[in-house]
Amino acid sequence: MMRTFDATCELVFKAHMDPNAIPKWWGRKNSTTTVDRMEVREGGRWRFVERTADGGDYGFHGVYHAIVAPERIVQTFEFEGVPGHVILETLTLVEQGGVTTLTSHSVYQSVEDRDGMVQSGMEDGANESMDRLAELLGRMT
Repeated sequence: MMRTFDATCELVFKAHMDPNAIPKWWGRKNSTTTVDRMEVREGGRWRFVERTADGGDYGFHGVYHAIVAPERIVQTFEFEGVPGHVILETLTLVEQGGVTTLTSHSVYQSVEDRDGMVQSGMEDGANESMDRLAELLGRMT
């Protein structure tokens, strides 16, 4: 996935690493996100819980493998509703003239895992999160 933001690399990176910022943009617009754990360091664990409007709770967690401020984050991602299907994500930020391009590259354990994630509506959720992130960055600048 790629997305361009009218914000500096430092600001986009901060929005990803600040546990107070995560609930303001992570997840769908009609849900709320709680940061249960966020150990921002290599080897640190993270866990977010998204609560939907109908009261459903959905947990997501992973481990930070590399944090290179303000340009790269490598972490695992696992949806707790389907345990054992771990994704390795690399987020890269490149700034040019105050505009930052975010590239998120996900490696799945199998084609079936990838296809299942696509069928789950993950793309719509990711797009909503990126829209919300753009709105937050607009307020932060």
